[in-house]
Amino acid sequence: MTTSIGMRSKTKRFLIIVSAVLLACILCLTYGYREARNIEIRKTTFSDEDIPASFAGKKIIFVSDIHCNRYFTSADVKDLVQQINERNPDIIMLGGDYILKDTTYTNPFFKEIKNLKSTYGVYSVLGNHDHWEDAKLIQKGLTDCGFFICDNQSYWIKEGNDSIKVGGVGDFWEDKQLIGNTINDVEKSDFCILLSHNPDYVELLNTNKVDLMLSGHTHGGQITFFGLYAPAMPSTDARRKDLGYLNTEQKYRYGWKEKDGIKLYITSGIGMGAVPFRFFAPPEILEITLTR
Repeated sequence: MTTSIGMRSKTKRFLIIVSAVLLACILCLTYGYREARNIEIRKTTFSDEDIPASFAGKKIIFVSDIHCNRYFTSADVKDLVQQINERNPDIIMLGGDYILKDTTYTNPFFKEIKNLKSTYGVYSVLGNHDHWEDAKLIQKGLTDCGFFICDNQSYWIKEGNDSIKVGGVGDFWEDKQLIGNTINDVEKSDFCILLSHNPDYVELLNTNKVDLMLSGHTHGGQITFFGLYAPAMPSTDARRKDLGYLNTEQKYRYGWKEKDGIKLYITSGIGMGAVPFRFFAPPEILEITLTR
């Protein structure tokens, strides 16, 4: 009799534990699913003495890693474009990884993204996924949208007698990085913004002519321990063996960083990678207001 009661008690405790674990999993999955679809507007200011007077107060919108697919559809891209346009940006910058795994999403993506509007245009680079899917096709889509292609290219943006430089480099894993095409005609006193899909490139960036670098690639970790640590991060070590051991995985996961005087912002991006969830790494639209 005592043994039977004890067995029932143990079974009850086991069922309670299992139920609690299942409930916790369901709550976490529900939260992660909702977080991945709740894009935040993250506002910040960037102050630098090189910013010309005519550009003080100008607004930059930066987004990356849209990853248009069955989880982030063309309808979601349409909503994203509307959110960006409502900010009335002066400059829009796109950090790469536009499509995920299937080029059938390419045309629906470009049908919506071409509606982005800004005073000085839209500037873009490719990410590693764009190279894996079809770099030429995606580059053509960006060009057909009228966007400025910044993969190893650069442009002067002029306002009156003032100007700033916007440039970019090819993807750190799948392309060359020709920084000279951005900085060769730049003086140290000029304000220069660099687009690089992968933030690890900052480790090799040896110049005092770049003031602000914008990157994505990491998704902020996507699945994190309450925003403090990401157990799975895209590893440069496996892709760039020519660099030796470059352990930057957590160092350049998310947010504002600085390396040798270069200010770097790594955005958490918009879309998702292998799983349609985020956990304490919410998607974001970054809004930067330039100030002197």
